Amino acid sequence: MNTPDPMSSDSVGDMLRETADRLFQAHCDTATQRSADQGTWPTGLWAAVEEAGLHRALVPESAGGFGVAVTDALSLLKVAGAHALPLPLAETMLASWLLAGAGLEIPDGPLTVGPVRDGETAILTPAGGGWRVSGTVTRVPWARDVDHMVVLALLAGQPWLALVGKESWSVETGENVAREPRDTVRLSGTVIAAAPAEVTASDLIAVGAAMRTQQIAGALTRLTEMTTQYAQDRVQFGRPIGKFQAVQQNLAVLAGQAAAAVAGADLAADAVANGVKVLPIAAGKARAGEAAGIAAGIAHQVHGAIGFTFEHNLHFLTRRLWSWRDEFGKDSAWNRLLGRHMAQAGADRLWSEITAA
Repeated sequence: MNTPDPMSSDSVGDMLRETADRLFQAHCDTATQRSADQGTWPTGLWAAVEEAGLHRALVPESAGGFGVAVTDALSLLKVAGAHALPLPLAETMLASWLLAGAGLEIPDGPLTVGPVRDGETAILTPAGGGWRVSGTVTRVPWARDVDHMVVLALLAGQPWLALVGKESWSVETGENVAREPRDTVRLSGTVIAAAPAEVTASDLIAVGAAMRTQQIAGALTRLTEMTTQYAQDRVQFGRPIGKFQAVQQNLAVLAGQAAAAVAGADLAADAVANGVKVLPIAAGKARAGEAAGIAAGIAHQVHGAIGFTFEHNLHFLTRRLWSWRDEFGKDSAWNRLLGRHMAQAGADRLWSEITAA
């Protein structure tokens, strides 16, 4: 029998995920989640994440990161999703990856990115030997809680990355269903640093979608475990409700949806690692989003009335699932993209296009 290399990619990925899981178990408890729900920044939780370096997982070693495989780095977000982590870990990873790719210095602390929605544009203009950025971007994650934002802006029609400090924007607060900050940001000020971007606006949204797919997959895996356990523990009419055939059928559907989301997340992660291939990411995000809606409904059906109470922890997962499925592109948007591509490819290329992913 061959002995696996102790420093293989699989081993490194396992160590990263185990480290993240232990950290979140220790620092992301119910009290922290409920406090974050009320708008309090979880200072201790973020400090633990930053001390462990998890926010730099996507950054090459030469830029101060881990230098691990992209798929291993993204898999941390499955763990974060399973714990309903109330932090911009995905956004900080994305912003750091963009800055490293452009050769710009990565600041300490949590980061966010923009624009995160199709059709929104920021403009970069020269100003006195430096740069200014202007424009309005909406639904920006955690904008009120960060000191720096990475903006993909246009300069003479070409994409540039700009690192912007919070003194150069104003915020109109908003939130998603999970009560995570999703703010409108009005940019108008100087830029700390700027460089030509190697990614387009579509690439940025696609990588963000791949990250949300990871979070959905992790949350659905935990949701399935939680719901299955509840069905075994909850006794009705003299036996656990998990013994009833109708409940068993729902649990089987739930497990199937979770498995589909995990497969979609793996597909999307591979697509990011292979140079940001949009079509596999579109398929993964659309399927994971569909699974999120179906699975959340089943989980609440099995839990019954207790699952709708604030005191039960189920809502930390389901509210994020409902939110994440619509961010960085809804299912319908990604399905339209896939449909247009298939229609343009024509009937003769249908099978080859399906199997190409």
